[in-house]
Amino acid sequence: MNNFESIIGQDHIREHLRATLTSGRVSQAYLFTGENMSGKEFIARIFANALVCEDPAGGFDPCGKCRSCIQAATNNNPDIITVTHDRPNTVSVEDVRSQIVNDAQIKPYQSRRKIYIMNEAEKMTPQAQNALLKTLEEPPEYVVIMLLSTTASAMLPTVQSRCVRLDLRPVEDRIVKEYLMKEVKVPDYRADICCAFARGNIGKARSLAASDDFEEIKNEAVRVFRFIRKMDTSDMITTLKKLDEYRLNINDFLDLMMIWYRDVLLYKATRDDSALIFRDERDSIATEADEGSYEGFETIIKCIEKTRQRLKANVNFELAMELLLLTIKEN
Repeated sequence: MNNFESIIGQDHIREHLRATLTSGRVSQAYLFTGENMSGKEFIARIFANALVCEDPAGGFDPCGKCRSCIQAATNNNPDIITVTHDRPNTVSVEDVRSQIVNDAQIKPYQSRRKIYIMNEAEKMTPQAQNALLKTLEEPPEYVVIMLLSTTASAMLPTVQSRCVRLDLRPVEDRIVKEYLMKEVKVPDYRADICCAFARGNIGKARSLAASDDFEEIKNEAVRVFRFIRKMDTSDMITTLKKLDEYRLNINDFLDLMMIWYRDVLLYKATRDDSALIFRDERDSIATEADEGSYEGFETIIKCIEKTRQRLKANVNFELAMELLLLTIKEN
């Protein structure tokens, strides 16, 4: 069973929660913020399991043996409620009222506490957040509410002010790499690519490292980078659709492209291939480095980030990719 030692790279949160459990000063609302796959729900569930455990080890770790822990391990503990929503992009006022506000009046079934975990809390409408506010202001003493959000700014200030806020931070690459090599059993080179790709998001790194399609994803992306200057927009769109078959979305593709051009720029500056992420593509990277300028590669890297921002702002996909291709060809 997972315990606080299972939390990788978020020492500040682990120690805060341990101290909270040891002292018994548990707040009645928590706001966990961090990227998708960064570990918000993983940490929240360890905390929830510890709160319902009948005999926590050391005063804070779930024992893994009692009835509450066994039920929690299979997501069947009646006092740990996962708040759900039917609409893909909205947590409605009805969701909040039926699953938290009204339900909170019912005492725990078997534990001292009743815990609500809401993922994607940023999708709560303002009306839903206001409906939750009364429970946050005057919660029954046994209630603990955990809101998990990709961004705190999506939450009303009145909601934020009633929560203990715990922000997940990017995990150091060396920690992510060590974790991947030890726990996922991936080789050094593959771990390096996953670390660079994930940029401190350990869940994202693990997902790529554990993918059976990893080599196909990498090889197809590298093929694009090698020949991108010879492509037109339709070629690029066709290739991206193929990558989508591996569930590699456009932001992931842009992340890998960013890594590629950083490798090219680094090699051009140092002629040292030991620091490259795509080390086994050394010859292609060297050729690319010889054919461009420092300024050109810096312009491409800036354009990749600009493309990400354009897509986030709902600029037409084909137009955004055409502008990126044009920048790459010109530089």
